Amino acid sequence: MTVVCLDMEGVLVPEIWIAFSEASGIPELRRTTRDEPDYDKLMKWRLGVLREHGLGLPEIGRVISGIDPYPGAREFLDELRELTQVIVLSDTFTQFAAPLIKKLGMPTIFCNTLEVAPDGAITGYRMRTAQSKLSTVRALQSIGFDTVAAGDSYNDLAMIRAGKAGFLFRSTEKIRRDNPDLREFTEYGDLLAAIKEVI
Repeated sequence: MTVVCLDMEGVLVPEIWIAFSEASGIPELRRTTRDEPDYDKLMKWRLGVLREHGLGLPEIGRVISGIDPYPGAREFLDELRELTQVIVLSDTFTQFAAPLIKKLGMPTIFCNTLEVAPDGAITGYRMRTAQSKLSTVRALQSIGFDTVAAGDSYNDLAMIRAGKAGFLFRSTEKIRRDNPDLREFTEYGDLLAAIKEVI
């Protein structure tokens, strides 16, 4: 039996922090896990920028409510879920993901949680587990599942490499160049065909 593990941002929906950067006019918030491999370092820096500008969950939530999945993402997920089990593994947060997952047809998602003050300020975050994507893939494998994974960022590489098969999807030139052995796709139909080959 196979479980397909997919990243969310950059694969199924646009990057939340990039959308918020554009809406808020704060260009430094465009930095994502495509640019910074150390997620803890990235998040602490992001929270510092939010504090500096007096921004919190309400402002980010308004931007997220206007984000739609990439064209074809919902259909891709629907067809994939007819073939096999799918889990979205994301380093985003439940508070960010909830409206987006509804638009994707409510696939199962494992992600993290923000710590939010009564005034909406984001004071911290709790990771579900260390190396959450790789840990989840290893746990699935330990109970008898094969895993196939796809993602676009540095924090996806471990889960991509750990499974029966793994693919890059719409990744950066640097990540592609540094991982020439990984097949990369830019269209959902091609990714779906590749997944079908291995499951």
